[in-house]
Amino acid sequence: MTPVPPWDAFTAAEAAVRAMVADPRWQELPVPDRAHVLAARILVTRDGDRWLFGAHARWHLHDPATGRWHLAPPPRGTRARQVRHAAADLPPEVVPAGPDFHAEPGSTMAFIGPDVSADLTERVRVLVRACGRKSELDYPLTAFDDIFAGDVPSTVAAVWGAVMWCAYAPAFDGNERLITVFGEYLRRPLPGDEWVRWLPAPPLMDLVTLVAERAGAGRPREALRLAAVLADAAQVLMSDTRFRPRALALLTMVEPALRRPGLDDGLPDAAEVRRAWLGRAPARLGRALLPETDVAAHFAHSVYDLAEALAFTRDPARAAAGFLADLSDSRRRLPALLDHRLRAAYEELERAGRTETSVAETTAPEGFPVRAGGLSTVPAPVLEVAPPDRASAAAVLGAAYATGLAWGRLTGAKVPERGLAGQSALVSKLVHERDDHPAGDSRHI
Repeated sequence: MTPVPPWDAFTAAEAAVRAMVADPRWQELPVPDRAHVLAARILVTRDGDRWLFGAHARWHLHDPATGRWHLAPPPRGTRARQVRHAAADLPPEVVPAGPDFHAEPGSTMAFIGPDVSADLTERVRVLVRACGRKSELDYPLTAFDDIFAGDVPSTVAAVWGAVMWCAYAPAFDGNERLITVFGEYLRRPLPGDEWVRWLPAPPLMDLVTLVAERAGAGRPREALRLAAVLADAAQVLMSDTRFRPRALALLTMVEPALRRPGLDDGLPDAAEVRRAWLGRAPARLGRALLPETDVAAHFAHSVYDLAEALAFTRDPARAAAGFLADLSDSRRRLPALLDHRLRAAYEELERAGRTETSVAETTAPEGFPVRAGGLSTVPAPVLEVAPPDRASAAAVLGAAYATGLAWGRLTGAKVPERGLAGQSALVSKLVHERDDHPAGDSRHI
């Protein structure tokens, strides 16, 4: 007989709200009426925290000091009771619209540890090889010229751009086969070291520019080919959940122009083309596009992902604060963006002088070799976590790196080329269990 899982107030409340939002009548209700229904289903835990399952099919925590609702994963398994909250106190942004509950499921795992499948890698290799045969005169580099040599056609850059833009967290094993495919085209070694490539997440504008420049130069056929390359790459990437949500978004933005050649030709510049692409994405893909449409919301969702990935720890808020302590915050903007539990944990580290750790003194992690030129160094973490398995470690690593990138989008802070402190420490837990065997592999890039 299959054991029945214990009843959990948060799971039950989530199921009830999902059922309501799935009802076709939900979208017909005015926002105040939806808020009234939700306000009757708020949970309160013993410590007085109030929790609401709302917009984006995610939990929100009420901050008693500011009255704000912050995205925050709940303490599942904790006793809670349902209470009625003042509907007028619920801001519209926490009330589900409907399509936001149908976001494409994805994964926060980075590409360190679990490799990309051989089939996906081979399909990208075939695409890159075909793109590499194009002429750089017909397809000049108008973006990613810091990555690729000047004689590389922009068709190759389009595949690279799709991979990096679609990745939830573009941190890769140093010899991950998916990125070694591009090795012969690179201008210089990628950021990172032999263990990890900490790669930047490009803005959508870089992908748009590749296409829009050719259209603006009176080369519509080449513009169409570049759009097709982006679509082909997105189609391949959708088979991996670490790429799927944004790959699907990219595909929905580009496909209309493939079905109707010349659709964007009358637009004056790349900025207008980008606006047109974003306008084609359905509301259910809105979360995947937050890095382009709302960088503050994107950072909040990234912090949520990080705390959720750390659910295995005794105190997820404190563990998440340890990773947030890596971020550079000279203007002290971060605490105000956090819920009160996370903020308290972060400020405790701040008082102890243990924030902004990624710019502090560095040490070598256990098990990493000494090089001829000195130690292979990574920053010392504020708080070391012990994920129970490889998948959990990869999920924390990806969420931590994605949070760092989201912080950079929000504030302009740069992620160190060798990664942030806590995530770099996790590498030592994964690098010896990789799917490949780097000792006999000479394809490092």
